[in-house]
Amino acid sequence: MDVHPTAIIEDGAELHETVSVGPYSIVEAGAAIGEGCRIESCVRIFGVTRMGAHNRVCHGATLGSEPQDLGFTPDKARPLVIGDHNHFKEGVNISCGIKSEGGTRIGNHNLWMSFSHAGHDCVVGDRNIFANTATLAGHVEVEDYAFLSGQVAVHQFCRIGAYSLVAGVSGVPQDVPPFILADGHRARMIGLNQVGLKRNGFTQEQRSRIKGVYRLVLRSGLRLAEALVRAEHEYPGPETEHIVQFIQSSRRGLISYGPTETDG
Repeated sequence: MDVHPTAIIEDGAELHETVSVGPYSIVEAGAAIGEGCRIESCVRIFGVTRMGAHNRVCHGATLGSEPQDLGFTPDKARPLVIGDHNHFKEGVNISCGIKSEGGTRIGNHNLWMSFSHAGHDCVVGDRNIFANTATLAGHVEVEDYAFLSGQVAVHQFCRIGAYSLVAGVSGVPQDVPPFILADGHRARMIGLNQVGLKRNGFTQEQRSRIKGVYRLVLRSGLRLAEALVRAEHEYPGPETEHIVQFIQSSRRGLISYGPTETDG
């Protein structure tokens, strides 16, 4: 184990022998850090954090900190569980859980750019990108391969669908469905995330299927329930199933569809 002399590793912290810890970092008692993790300078890992393998935590990041909830007391703390191969850049802050037994959960291969934040009880999947200062309020769920641009702010209890992209300086008040491009002061659906879909290997057939489903859901004039039934019949496939399931399980409703305020 490579631990800088100025670092503080409290008794009761569990670090794999391959972990490195940089200057002035603190790992509290109860924290568990897995194989090959790299903890750089001035990082604080709070005791409720459980971290998998090969994560990198850059200067000044705080993981498992107290949630920004007025009702929080230390006895209510729930875990922050982190998977493998995540990269937390400078100043990132991830809160521990408070309301759910599973706590805050982060999957694998996520990139958190400088000063991005996830609040308590968020659930984040795999291979998502959070640009500088992107912010998730409490209980937000993010599926896989989503991209949240700089200064995006997501309201509590919202969901971000897989392969979606939210443009910079957007507020997200409701759910962003899968495969969508969203933009605006209050984010609205403005099309498909065509670039992201192509980069992730979606074929023309798959992209056409997704487009057909959303044409029915958003532009046909049909009632939502009827549009979803027709979508499953006319565009069968896993992408359709994903969209239908996401919409049917939405609790906050979906963001609006149409031009943003800046489109005139």
